[in-house]
Amino acid sequence: MHTPTTPVEGAAPGSLEQFDTRSGSRLERLVFNNRLAVIIICALVTLVLGFIATTKLSLNASFEKMMPRSHPYIQNYLDNRTELRGLGNSLRIVVESTDGDIYGPKYLEALKRIQDEIFLTPGVDRAWMKSLWAPGVRWTEITEEGFRGGPVMPDNYDGSARTIEQLRGNIARAGLVGSLVGNDFKSSMIVVPLMDQDPTTGQRIDYRALSHALDHLRERHEVTASGQPSGIRVHSVGFAKLVGDLIDGLYQVALYFGLAALVATIIIYLYTRCTRSTGLVVACSLVAVVWQLGLVAGLGFELDPYSILVPFLVFAIGVSHGAQKMNGIMQDIGRGAHRLVAARFTFRRLFLAGLTALVADVVGFAVLMVIDIPVIQDLALTASIGVGVLIFTNLILLPVLLSYLGVSPAAAQRSLRADNASGGQARVYAWLGRFTERRWALGAVVSAAVLLVGGFVVSTHLKIGDLDPGAPELRPQSRYNRDNAYVTANYSLSSDTFAVIVKTAKEGCLKYATLVEADRLAWALQQVPGVQTTVSLTNAVRQITAGSNEGSPKWLTIARNQDVLNYGAQQASVNNPELFNTDCSVMPVIAYLSDHRAETLDRVVAAAAGFAQAHSNDERQFLLAAGGAGIEAATNIVVHKAWTQMLVLVYLAVTVLCFVTFRSWRAVIVALVPLVITSVMCEALMVWLGIGVKVATLPVIALGVGIGVDYALYLLSVQLAEQRTGKSLAEAYGSALRFTGKVVALVGVTLAAGVLTWALSPIKFQADMGILLAFMFIWNMVGAVLLIPALSHFLLRPKAAAQQAIAEAPALVSTAASQA
Repeated sequence: MHTPTTPVEGAAPGSLEQFDTRSGSRLERLVFNNRLAVIIICALVTLVLGFIATTKLSLNASFEKMMPRSHPYIQNYLDNRTELRGLGNSLRIVVESTDGDIYGPKYLEALKRIQDEIFLTPGVDRAWMKSLWAPGVRWTEITEEGFRGGPVMPDNYDGSARTIEQLRGNIARAGLVGSLVGNDFKSSMIVVPLMDQDPTTGQRIDYRALSHALDHLRERHEVTASGQPSGIRVHSVGFAKLVGDLIDGLYQVALYFGLAALVATIIIYLYTRCTRSTGLVVACSLVAVVWQLGLVAGLGFELDPYSILVPFLVFAIGVSHGAQKMNGIMQDIGRGAHRLVAARFTFRRLFLAGLTALVADVVGFAVLMVIDIPVIQDLALTASIGVGVLIFTNLILLPVLLSYLGVSPAAAQRSLRADNASGGQARVYAWLGRFTERRWALGAVVSAAVLLVGGFVVSTHLKIGDLDPGAPELRPQSRYNRDNAYVTANYSLSSDTFAVIVKTAKEGCLKYATLVEADRLAWALQQVPGVQTTVSLTNAVRQITAGSNEGSPKWLTIARNQDVLNYGAQQASVNNPELFNTDCSVMPVIAYLSDHRAETLDRVVAAAAGFAQAHSNDERQFLLAAGGAGIEAATNIVVHKAWTQMLVLVYLAVTVLCFVTFRSWRAVIVALVPLVITSVMCEALMVWLGIGVKVATLPVIALGVGIGVDYALYLLSVQLAEQRTGKSLAEAYGSALRFTGKVVALVGVTLAAGVLTWALSPIKFQADMGILLAFMFIWNMVGAVLLIPALSHFLLRPKAAAQQAIAEAPALVSTAASQA
């Protein structure tokens, strides 16, 4: 605790003896007159939250968290998912023979062992598994005596040539080529539907453990005990495998966190040449990360492939704000102030600006909460928590620690010499100061307008959704995408399924009118480019009806006789129980797509939605949508709506915060114009790089705007304060550059360097986010440094209107003026 003291007459300016500890705001007195208590409290909180983070925090992902649950398509799927097994979360495991075709005893025995292992894997919906060895996969044929059928794998299979030949015939009769058997007969597929929870434990499926189980299965069966190739190759695709690979990539991301911290430390040290202050800035930022992770774990949240990036951002934002505080204290110490006095003066000058900037960052994250995708909402909440704790760690704890340790005298003097010297830094200040002149200001504004118009024209080509086949979350050369390419190339039925749910009263799906309408829908979908084929109950009923009449093609139709339809459905339920539910009130019309790119999904949704609107009535409803592609289509629709909504909200919130801070619409325009230009250019960059707007990239613009406004807040707060004292625009901007501007440049580089390390990530969307955020951080910084003086020339010059704007600036401006 510190007892308030009064100034000592005759003491040197800035000395501890002359400083009145009763001065300053109530918050300042509470913090700095109780410095030791602040440090002890922060240390205890760090220990507690660190313990919680290390013991409770986990990495996982949820299939349902990726879905916009309130969207009508998703609600339709969730309401009927128990009736639509296999159209949600499922794995497709392809077992390839590298030594021949599938009709070899060695291959078939390996396939059986693999299926048995998968069958016993926790979380597998065993009743709905499909493979050549599954008893539910059956064949049917018509003979003179009527229907004859059985399981595709002969009951008496013993590996002999006779039973293998029988298997070959059964596969042909069942029509499995292209679905469960590869078109080249060199592989077969095991379809593995998954449950949301493990029924034995009641816990949600651990996708990382499931992915590792598949990897171990692959390793055991692809190589013999002697280390030689076994002649078997295993490919696995599906949401669970994708998420498992992503989570594995997350553990590598920890290395990039360390690299980002190292890069930030080096950059700050090269700027300050002071070990103690650099260490304190980095340490306080790491403390913020510990607090954030502890709070996230304590609230019951998990880290997933999206929210894992939040600690990076929290650390980078913490370093940026810490650097501003450190710079202010360093300059005051260089002018002869005591480290405690310097800490308090810097706290007075920058706390409100820093608080407003952090609130803007929180708003940038918080607006993501309006997006109806739980994984994005979790990211928004965890990020808001992380940025919120920076108020305590970097705006309060850091100045308190620096008030004890200060900075090295050599570093403080070096900082002043750099400002006052006529060397390179002074020439840079002089060059930047020319943007306050009309000719340079006009050139900067015109150039910015050209960039804005050009970027807007390019950004009109921005697409919603995935633009590449496979899993765009992973790199093209990843094992998952190579597996996916193999499956797509060798099977007619892809893993991209779009299902329209036909819902009727009980037994309603057997009615002639319903089957005809479903058949028309299937035909309409088949005409859409990108649809490989369609499957529904009508296909099976038509084939069974023809088979019941000596296979005559004249009977390859949907009969009007209800008894014929009932018989056809009864027979279909034996071989294809997934085509309708037990009381025949729900049946899907499934379209298999060539890919899940945005254009393909848009075409399919338009065709299906148009048909549903025209043909739904009281007797039957056509509901979109199930299947992986159906869920992704709904997600794209939500993302498309949220993109515009998010931009409007984040700019509205930042505008309000800037207006509250500056109390001047002119200053608000000066602050926001660089952000708008950078946002538009970022959209153009996404077009150029072939990156679509999706769940992974949706937060980028909001984060870039929320964090990017920090630069304007720090620069304009000092500039307006100096103008308020009567200085010209050039003088005021020069003071702002020397006090906060050079650190703004340092922060921009530090933030960009920190997130640019994500480009090394094996997870492609993290690499994309790193590139986009680095671009926004750099351009926001450049835009702030160049456009703020240029725009100020036209909007904030010391004329009548500008004088009024400056006079309306809030208390933080006057405080900064008195202490700058």
